[in-house]
Amino acid sequence: MDTLSDALMSLTVFTLGAAIGSFLNVIVYRLPAGLSIIHPPSRCPHCLHKLGKRENVPVLGWLLLKGRCRHCQAPISARYPIVEASTGLLFLLVFWTFAFSLQTLGYWVFLSWLLALSLIDLDTMTLPNVLTKSGLVVGLAFQVALGLLSASEPIGVINHLIRGIAGAVLGLWLFDSIRIVGSVVFQKAAMGAGDSKLAAMMGAWLGWKYLLLSAFMACATGAFVGGGAIALGLLNRRQPMPFGPFLALGAALIVFWGQAMLSTYLRLFFPLSIL
Repeated sequence: MDTLSDALMSLTVFTLGAAIGSFLNVIVYRLPAGLSIIHPPSRCPHCLHKLGKRENVPVLGWLLLKGRCRHCQAPISARYPIVEASTGLLFLLVFWTFAFSLQTLGYWVFLSWLLALSLIDLDTMTLPNVLTKSGLVVGLAFQVALGLLSASEPIGVINHLIRGIAGAVLGLWLFDSIRIVGSVVFQKAAMGAGDSKLAAMMGAWLGWKYLLLSAFMACATGAFVGGGAIALGLLNRRQPMPFGPFLALGAALIVFWGQAMLSTYLRLFFPLSIL
């Protein structure tokens, strides 16, 4: 009975995540284009046919349509069901890690924000202010909620809020410094202003310690992927590469394995600090 209940709960969580992923597809497509994310309802971008209920079912709708519009037969990008399924899996992983808790709800929101920003950055090389700024505010609210839940005294709320504010300020300051210094050294834009705002948002959610660790992982991963792409001829040295997805990946890894990774990082690079 427990196994059946667990399976049903996991299916429910995955379905919820896939539905959120469907909405993220709308945000990623419409927000950079300056379109409303509410109206009109989902439709084929080619013939503008309004999708029916069955066509709009996350993942399954695309499979039932065999990747083509039912009316004009134009191909529908496979990215839509991939984003929906990926969001569902992220929701499942968060739920399996944190169970029924405030962290689960908060990290569902955080990872959804990160996924939307990553896809927009890949598509347009921009990170919309409306998402980074609102994500920062929600991150600070999450810190306050954690403080209320974990401590009965006001000092607990204050400590959590300071943790979020410190992380946000450090993220903005650190990446703005990298952007300015890099632009002077390389005589070209080394990093977009949106990356600094994304880092500030991450700091609000994660705090300054985990922000630094996620930034380190983002830089290392970005350098590895960028270097590999240049070596394979997929990218030239002067061609810009979106950094938002690497920041988002670092933050996502922190959500699931932050404590273990921080302990390992300190042990490797600052062995005396843990004695």
